[in-house]
This record gives sequence, structure tokens and C-alpha cells, in this order.
Amino acid sequence: MQKFVRKKSGINNWGLFAGQDFKKGEKVIEYKGKKYTHKQVEEDDRFDNSKAIYLFTLNKKTVLDGDTKSNTAKYINHTCDPNCEVDIIKGKIWIIATQDIKKGDELSYDYGFGYDKDFRQFPCKCGSKNCCGYIVRDDQRWRINRKFAKTKQGRLKNK
Repeated sequence: MQKFVRKKSGINNWGLFAGQDFKKGEKVIEYKGKKYTHKQVEEDDRFDNSKAIYLFTLNKKTVLDGDTKSNTAKYINHTCDPNCEVDIIKGKIWIIATQDIKKGDELSYDYGFGYDKDFRQFPCKCGSKNCCGYIVRDDQRWRINRKFAKTKQGRLKNK
């Protein structure tokens, strides 16, 4: 039995789906990758947002780049109504179930992007009722909602 299945996602391109049931609070998968300093990431053209990037901040000094073949967790999509969360435990990044997850469910978490001047570069396609249209962490979405009003077509426009 496979723990995970990578397949086409209704959220965005590829997704990671549960190949078995997971209980709330259970470690689902480790997010693996190569460690860099923040300065190395800032100076490296590979991390310029012109393509998908898989960076996680571990601490004030270290960033983990999950763009490796061995990192199956990189296929987990963002959603504004997630069934998982991220926790750093003993220097490792773990995806933890925030609710019971059934075999076949798509795994998801809030990517935790902050609200800044570049938020429009990261449109959200999750379609949840909590979605503000952009990949911005839960405690910052009110800023987007205040800045924009939804039109009948579901597109965002300035107030």
C-alpha cells in the first residue's frame, strides 16, 4: 500500500493525495531538502519566483529548498481551508494532520505567505469559502478582503 499518491489536482497542477487514512495530530510526511542560508537564497537566481519554488524558513539563519526528487511533500498544495499544518520538530519540517484524513483526500496546508507588496504574484486557486484570491496566510487575509471587493464574476478588483 502506498502512503501517498501524486496525481492531477483540482487546486493547482499536481497534488499529493493520501494513500491511507491519517488521524488528527499524526505526522503525515517530512518536507525534505537542501539547506541554505537566507543570504545564499537572496543571491541565487534559481529562487527568483519566475518558476515554482519550494523554500521553507527553518530559522533566522537557515532556509530549506525542497526542490529535490526525494521530497514528495513538495506536491502538497496550498489551500485556505487546509487539512494539515507545518511544524518544525528538532530541525525537521513535518506536515501534520489537523483533522482526520481519509484515503484519497488531497493533502493541503496554508503556505503561510505574508501580506506584502508582492502578494499579487501568488494567486490562490483553492476555491474555498475562506479564500481571498491570493496565497496569503490566514491571519493576514483580512488585509486582502479590506483592499478588494468580490465582483459577481468572482474576480477581485480595487474598491
